[in-house]
Amino acid sequence: MTNLGAMKTQLHGLLADLAAGADVSDIYHDDATLWGSHPVGDISGLSNITEFWGRLRMSLPEMERRNLIFVGGENMDDPRVPDRWRAPHLVASIGHYQGTFKSPLFDIPATHGAINLRFSEAHYLDGEKIRRSWVFIDLLDLMRQANVWPLPHSLGSEGLWPGPASNDGVRLTNDGPSDTLATVFKMHNALLSFDGKTLDSMPHSQYWDPNFMYYAGAGIGSMRGLAGFRAHHQIPFLHAFPDRDAEGHFIRISDGDYAVTGGRVFGTHSAAYLGMTATHKTAWMPVMDFYRLKDGVIVENWLPIDILGMAHGLGNDLLARMRHYLGEHPTDL
Repeated sequence: MTNLGAMKTQLHGLLADLAAGADVSDIYHDDATLWGSHPVGDISGLSNITEFWGRLRMSLPEMERRNLIFVGGENMDDPRVPDRWRAPHLVASIGHYQGTFKSPLFDIPATHGAINLRFSEAHYLDGEKIRRSWVFIDLLDLMRQANVWPLPHSLGSEGLWPGPASNDGVRLTNDGPSDTLATVFKMHNALLSFDGKTLDSMPHSQYWDPNFMYYAGAGIGSMRGLAGFRAHHQIPFLHAFPDRDAEGHFIRISDGDYAVTGGRVFGTHSAAYLGMTATHKTAWMPVMDFYRLKDGVIVENWLPIDILGMAHGLGNDLLARMRHYLGEHPTDL
């Protein structure tokens, strides 16, 4: 059995050092791999991983890692993907890389002011170093902060994600698994019972606090309670992707009152979504969910999602649209 407290404490230190400018070779194995949200994708080896983290440091030279949630646990199997390799244990975190935005990042123009670059990550520690990382960087939220927003106004509220209301999100103790995932899986099963006609076919309200907070990535935004969730996210999403399903989770961990899942959601783009006209293509959406439970129900849910990657797969290059706003546009046919 993994010493979860030691694993979390070690990774907490390694990731703080990484943000502060430590040599990537001191943090990652030589043959490590990393998946990053669009436009990064799958990269492998120290050279490519060093380039990725170096790009962030160049844009935010005095970058500071601010963890809102930092949890870890044994990684539960997902029977939907029995033959896929999975990390035996994982640490997951959400927070912000805070600093002065001094040079462009993926062509997003520097503001030369303080910004909070939202991150959501999972890491597999193998021995003394990281073997595998999954890193969501919310570039769409960075575009909002840089005043180059490429989409219509979000239906939810955009802004800085708060940490847990309980102020206990950074968990470096050696607690074992909890029963939080059981509640999450019951809620997931209820959501997947959608009959294509009515919201009442998904009996999931019993798993949520009446005043739960739902913090989705930029483009969707934050909302409160079941009415807000339905109006600002669930109904627009089901109109756009009525046959949505989940491919399988790469992470399923619990830690005290917290649970984390993550994988890819997919569905046919059947109606307009986030201002993007229906393409009738299959949309793929990498996503993670961080849950906090209280008295057996979900009170807070943070949802990092790769909107840029989903849009790009549907033929909508939001980074190119941003560059158009900045003057990089065609001058002839």
